[in-house]
Amino acid sequence: MSPVTTTTNTRELAHPACEEIRLDGVLHALSDPMRMRVVRALAADGGELSCSYFVLPVTKSTTTHHFRVLRESGVIQQVYRGTAKMNALRRADLEALFPGLLDSVLEAAHRESARVDGDA
Repeated sequence: MSPVTTTTNTRELAHPACEEIRLDGVLHALSDPMRMRVVRALAADGGELSCSYFVLPVTKSTTTHHFRVLRESGVIQQVYRGTAKMNALRRADLEALFPGLLDSVLEAAHRESARVDGDA
């Protein structure tokens, strides 16, 4: 069984089915500060944000890599809307598989940010 579903349309992006999402992949995706920045922004928005919304202090190719890791781990869903690639959290899937995980990680990231920013 392939960990990522295949697609036939080049404008469709491969995403793992819900039952293919693994905890180790999700935790790996959430372990990077740049990817957490993306996840926190998506969680705060609650909807879809285009890739161009995110201005990360890394190269464009590295940004693309971060989005791919998030998508292939099952953390985000990416779809094309015209020429824009839109991103949304797979909150319902993650909650069904790992109840409370995403909210706990987001709360921990918020607390860490407040602590670090408070020290500055």
